[in-house]
Amino acid sequence: MYSFQPAQTQQTHTIAAQRSFQRVAVNVDGRLMLANHEEYPCMVIDMSPGDVNFVCAGQPRLNERVIAYLDHLGRLEGNVISLTNDGFVLSINATERKREKLAAQLTWIANKHELGLPEDRRHDRLMPRNTLTELTLEDGSRYSCRLMDLSLSGAAVDVEIRPPLGTPVRLGNMRGRVVRHFMEGVAIEFASVQSREALTDFL
Repeated sequence: MYSFQPAQTQQTHTIAAQRSFQRVAVNVDGRLMLANHEEYPCMVIDMSPGDVNFVCAGQPRLNERVIAYLDHLGRLEGNVISLTNDGFVLSINATERKREKLAAQLTWIANKHELGLPEDRRHDRLMPRNTLTELTLEDGSRYSCRLMDLSLSGAAVDVEIRPPLGTPVRLGNMRGRVVRHFMEGVAIEFASVQSREALTDFL
């Protein structure tokens, strides 16, 4: 399973900051805005918590500030560090906490097939606006958790506990069972396919 780990390097702090993580291939759509306020659709082809490689019709200048809004990842901003034939590479400006969150999100995206989150192709992955919720076990124990991914048939949550596979749980008001463990938490299969209305607390 892919996991973001800082690369071993003896280079300067500046270079290490740009190359501290290996990029992983992803396929994430979004929109971005250049410094002149022109907006373009874009696609991420590989990314790490430190930099991101865009395919985009808009061509910024080196060092130009760019703001992007990406599916499943939200708002990113940074400065252009190199230009490519069909886009550019952006160095992400973010706090350590934001980079940790990005690492968790990217790990999930990179590993989504291996993790085996039950996700019927008919059920779109949804972008939760409210990611904070609770995971409740059968004995009533409650644990704060963060939604990493959500669909009508399942979810992945960042949580400190790892209940055994098959454990019945409740995520918010939705019942399900634990079907996978991964580095940041667990994948949950809902007991029944949810309606979008049932997920409005998160959307």
